[in-house]
Amino acid sequence: MTSERTAKLLKVLSKRQSNLTVVIENVQDPHNISAVMRTCDAVGIQDIYILNTKIPRHKKFGAKSSSSALKWLTLHQFDNAEQCFVELRKHYETILTTHLSSDAVDLYAIDFTKSVALVFGNEHEGVSEEVRNMADGNFIIPQMGIIQSLNISVACAVSIYEAYRQKQIAGHYNEQSLSAERMNSLMGEWGFIDNDKL
Repeated sequence: MTSERTAKLLKVLSKRQSNLTVVIENVQDPHNISAVMRTCDAVGIQDIYILNTKIPRHKKFGAKSSSSALKWLTLHQFDNAEQCFVELRKHYETILTTHLSSDAVDLYAIDFTKSVALVFGNEHEGVSEEVRNMADGNFIIPQMGIIQSLNISVACAVSIYEAYRQKQIAGHYNEQSLSAERMNSLMGEWGFIDNDKL
């Protein structure tokens, strides 16, 4: 690996945000998941959680829509919601689901300078009641149209780019969020390791 490539990977890792993640529940279309992966990589999310309680685990994802983002992300796959939430609670203070309800908060009212996990649900049924009951609350993306719903990959992109905006203003991308140990581990997974660089 060239020194330029190494420098680029280290720069990417230095921008990763350890206190922001996306959870995808029972999303059927692998291309939707791949599009979410691409956006997560773009805003510096390293860890993505995929929860499949009603459908089998995906064997592969859409290569074109992910633009090989899968190679650079860490996927955590679960088939049990409780186990997934136990793991999420270890790393994120607040878990919010996309759900249109009377108590849902506006996306732009969420404080993304704190530790947040956002849950996006199935294309047809949304986030399950089981998962909503385990979460800390619901949020909605403001819309002025009749349909009042967005494709999951679009909804995710809108949401985490709001997180990006807030984090950018707060200077989060100017500070290393991942531990040196985690960065070292990821560099090893990506095919390069040099303890002196981290």
